[in-house]
Amino acid sequence: MGLLQDLQSRSGSKCELCGATENLKIYEVPPVSNGGVDGSLLGCEICIGQIENPEMTDSNHWRCLNDSMWSEHHAVQVVAWRMLSRLKSEGWPQALLDMMYLDDALLTWAKATGEGVAEEEQIIHRDVNGVILENGDNVVLIKDLKVKGTSMVAKQGTRVRRISLDRENGEYIEGKVGSQQIVIITKYVKKI
Repeated sequence: MGLLQDLQSRSGSKCELCGATENLKIYEVPPVSNGGVDGSLLGCEICIGQIENPEMTDSNHWRCLNDSMWSEHHAVQVVAWRMLSRLKSEGWPQALLDMMYLDDALLTWAKATGEGVAEEEQIIHRDVNGVILENGDNVVLIKDLKVKGTSMVAKQGTRVRRISLDRENGEYIEGKVGSQQIVIITKYVKKI
């Protein structure tokens, strides 16, 4: 069975967030490290659209989280926590958040995108031109960089695909140059 069939079987062919039965598709919960059934959920077009575009969020649509936050599936719990955190200024989501329990590993996953953190406290990664970097972006090095602990030099113009962000420090990202996973300072990269 493929991933879509596994998720349909798990959810009864319903959106795992709101219960809709039409326009369902796979949503891999970022940051996508494990993917697969455990890192994905089956969501409707409306839920996924609002998750990916915060300015489109309709708080009344998300009252469905009162039920789905109790899902046994971690990906669903993480998305429920993120959406409740996004909406907590509405009042009712805060009450649900107070009831919700995520173990440390799940809470770390839920917080990995910065959802639920006040805007002034969020760590934002920016390239040399001030463009915001996201997990999975591709960048190019703007100068030769000596890689500490090795004799390797990452040359200017080298593409680094599918970067990952350091959630503790806005100046660092990680990516693969050749076969080597390295830490790169954001002021030496340009998003492509």
